[in-house]
Amino acid sequence: MPAGTLGAPIVGWALVGQDELEVTGTPKIYASSEHGRRHFCGDCGTGLFYTSDAVFPGQIDVQSATLDDPDLIPAQAQIQTAERIRWMDNLADLPAFERYPG
Repeated sequence: MPAGTLGAPIVGWALVGQDELEVTGTPKIYASSEHGRRHFCGDCGTGLFYTSDAVFPGQIDVQSATLDDPDLIPAQAQIQTAERIRWMDNLADLPAFERYPG
């Protein structure tokens, strides 16, 4: 998905079976395409997951940072790199701060 769809240059996703995910509350749903559905928190607007019976039948593509423990499903691949912002190629070379510097 292009960054404009999510508002971020990178988002972690975890593809899980529909029966493997326990959701607390009732997300709002937006039909973003003929087959795609984006699920989000109706209170704060946080994107939660994406479903498409045409692309991922029986599965849910979860924005992994929204999980109670995002470390349970570590990144295994980079996908949709065709729209990658060029500066992302050198991200590991930039200074890193555990909190906002200053």
